Amino acid sequence: MLSKEEVLKIAKLARLELSEKEVETMQKDLSAVLDYFEILKKIDTSNVKLENKDILDIEKITRKDEVLFENNKTNDWLLNQASDKKDDYIKVKAIL
Repeated sequence: MLSKEEVLKIAKLARLELSEKEVETMQKDLSAVLDYFEILKKIDTSNVKLENKDILDIEKITRKDEVLFENNKTNDWLLNQASDKKDDYIKVKAIL
């Protein structure tokens, strides 16, 4: 089972504040998830054949980049979509 320190470190990385009760719950839950991954690692997948091999070819599953608007048209279009704007900027609430 994960230690309390490990859970707190994970919580810190995820920028979560956990109570003592939540830390205990996360110890059990995260340990269960990791234990399940250990079970999955043991499964022999060497004979598994993919039906759709295209998923392995990144060129076939990604689209080519294309310009949808010229810069000025994009700015005008975006500004026209905004509910609140000032000059050439979209006005939003302050984010602290």
